[in-house]
Amino acid sequence: MSQPAIIIENLSKQYRLGDVGTGTLSHDLKRWWYALRGKEDPFAKIGETNDRTQKGNSEYVWALKDINLQINQGEAVGIIGRNGAGKSTLLKLLSKTTAPTTGSIKVKGRIASLLEVGTGFHPELSGRDNIYLNGAILGMRKREIDRKLDEIVDFAGIERYLDTPVKRYSSGMYVRLAFAVAAHLDSDILIVDEVLAVGDAEFQKKCLGKMGEVSQGQGRTVLFVSHNMEAIATLCQSLIILKNGNKDFDGHVDKGIPYYLNGAKSTEPSVDFSVSKNRHFERFGQNQFGQFLKIEIKKNGVPNSDFKIGDSIEIKLHLLLKNKSSVAEFGAVITNARGQRLHHLVSSWKELYTDLQPGQYSFKIITEPIQLYPSDYSISIWFRANDENASDDFIENAIQFAVSKNEEQSFQKLDRYCNNGGIFIKYQCKLEQEQ
Repeated sequence: MSQPAIIIENLSKQYRLGDVGTGTLSHDLKRWWYALRGKEDPFAKIGETNDRTQKGNSEYVWALKDINLQINQGEAVGIIGRNGAGKSTLLKLLSKTTAPTTGSIKVKGRIASLLEVGTGFHPELSGRDNIYLNGAILGMRKREIDRKLDEIVDFAGIERYLDTPVKRYSSGMYVRLAFAVAAHLDSDILIVDEVLAVGDAEFQKKCLGKMGEVSQGQGRTVLFVSHNMEAIATLCQSLIILKNGNKDFDGHVDKGIPYYLNGAKSTEPSVDFSVSKNRHFERFGQNQFGQFLKIEIKKNGVPNSDFKIGDSIEIKLHLLLKNKSSVAEFGAVITNARGQRLHHLVSSWKELYTDLQPGQYSFKIITEPIQLYPSDYSISIWFRANDENASDDFIENAIQFAVSKNEEQSFQKLDRYCNNGGIFIKYQCKLEQEQ
């Protein structure tokens, strides 16, 4: 039986909004006076639940509240949750970059953390010097680092810039070197926040493979935070879900991912993104050129979120275009309960829209009959303008729908898979300006 690598008991972290510490001398003195007399922190009683979508009355908020966990040696654990759920706070506490308000953390072994781009790097030092610096921080001897140096440089793929100050690195080069150092130096526990999103697709795949090797082959413990459910399902055996600073789920990944994706399921055939009660989705992007207002799904022209095997799906996106766009691209992705992307429906594969004027538009996608197993699914949508690399508006899990059995049509096995795991299907798309 595996020995515990991390034991967390009644862990909590409280912040005062907008300030460092308690924010006032009187509050700091009061907290010190209570601690001196062995009494409970007076401000620990007044904190509110950490819900970023709701306006609160208290100045204090619990980023984490009463977390109890046990993570065993050699275990790969995924940590997921909405933005602001407390994931990064938990990792900072484990890495000892901040102290808990209450509770305790017991760790067996050395921790290598990658919490943000360039964690632990000195910008004036070269890549080579930073490798030795990080190794020294982990308690390694120079001889040990020498043995790993070539392997680190080869994995990072930055040999040409090894003796260049890291302040001149791009964010992608930064994270390449930072991950290579964290993964190859002799630590017992590897903590990785969602910094891998900075790297390109090839490097992300390389990192996931390395983390799998570290966990399964070397018996090291891995804590992995990501919004990529497919990566979580591939790499991790266990899953922890945080919600508003509380532990919402702790168990096997096969049960956790469907719970996460469908736990806040909206059964409505349309979602208005301006309504706070529908905040089950995750939203990213600059919204410089435009943003989505609403999404609708229909069956045979009628709003519906319940489909049968062999049905066509109509997806209608409503968009506000703020500025003139010389080139515009729309996309939708159908994802299953394990977070795997199945169907990619992209406007540029059919038509690239040019010279769009500011205003409101509707983008309609109608698929041919699709073959999906009876289960729950979600649709993520994105919009990109003026050949920008990043999406101007990206909404993950924008809407959900269900597929059930069809007595008249059986499921046909599909063998036409794309390289990314998606299934090729036919569809039509059309963009119209609304009045």
